[in-house]
Amino acid sequence: MAGGAQQQDGDPITDINVTPLVDVSLVLVIIFMAIAPFAMQSGIKVLESKTKAAVGKVSASENVSVRLTKDGVLTINGKAVERAALFASISDALAASKDRMVSLSADDENKVGDVVEVLDAAKQAGAQKIAIMTVDKAPAAPGAEAEE
Repeated sequence: MAGGAQQQDGDPITDINVTPLVDVSLVLVIIFMAIAPFAMQSGIKVLESKTKAAVGKVSASENVSVRLTKDGVLTINGKAVERAALFASISDALAASKDRMVSLSADDENKVGDVVEVLDAAKQAGAQKIAIMTVDKAPAAPGAEAEE
């Protein structure tokens, strides 16, 4: 007989049926394969550094410096730029930069959407690296808060 020992009518079933386990496992593999591309998120990778970090190997003059003030004024490498010409101005500045790095500094009062718009324009213009700069705030003098 092909399968081994025969089972008698009164004996309990001791063989394990693995067919349902294999079926469920294959269905789960197919589901994970179908969902995996959607789980990958594209975006901007931001590395955080401390404000008192050591000076990097690339000088600031080789980077493209973008400044966004709370009034909405944009400057690229110290020159004022209109929002409509943001992409073209960053592209031109990146062409002259050898490491293709954009450093953005913005005021605390800026809206997140404005900052993201500048970051997105820099990425689309071909920036390889994007740095978000912060400014150290001077500590308030003691008693300055009480004079209001």
